[in-house]
Amino acid sequence: MKNDIVLAGVGGQGILSIAAAIGHAAVSSNLNIKQAEVHGMSQRGGDVQSHLRVSDRPIASDLVPAGGADLIISVEPMEALRYLPMLAPSGWVVTSTTPFVNIPDYPPVEDVLAELRQLKRCVAIDADAIAKEAGSARASNIVMLGAASTFIDIPFERIEEGIRALFGRKGEQVVAMNLKALRAGRAHSEGQR
Repeated sequence: MKNDIVLAGVGGQGILSIAAAIGHAAVSSNLNIKQAEVHGMSQRGGDVQSHLRVSDRPIASDLVPAGGADLIISVEPMEALRYLPMLAPSGWVVTSTTPFVNIPDYPPVEDVLAELRQLKRCVAIDADAIAKEAGSARASNIVMLGAASTFIDIPFERIEEGIRALFGRKGEQVVAMNLKALRAGRAHSEGQR
């Protein structure tokens, strides 16, 4: 079993929370994991990329090689396009359709989405709308994790445990809302694989 995952987005969109939940799920499943936050983490609004490598065998490098990502999880559609060179030929892209317009020359979102729709293995969802339905607009990153969970070779129950561990200190209401967001995201991508 091996999952090489690239997380992409913009600073402040919750990439580290996605990585932490997957990391917890991997460790509780007795899997090896390496993570590398490549750049942008401390700059709100800047480009963010994080690599996660999960395997049942030892992992030599923290970084996913170009053309080697089994999965790109992007919480912003243009960032999904930015990291396509990282995607393996058999890899999947799971992206939000909601743009985070942080530059003056951001292309028309319709053009970005049209390019994503040309991919054979792409799940594009309105994570913001799904998160609002689940109870919190701030949970769109967890919706994205749920949508991507069908492409991660870790039992879904372990990912749910990762959410409980990540948000447990914030109270049961926050945990329940994030689990609802996770499950709603998963429901939008089930059957895609």
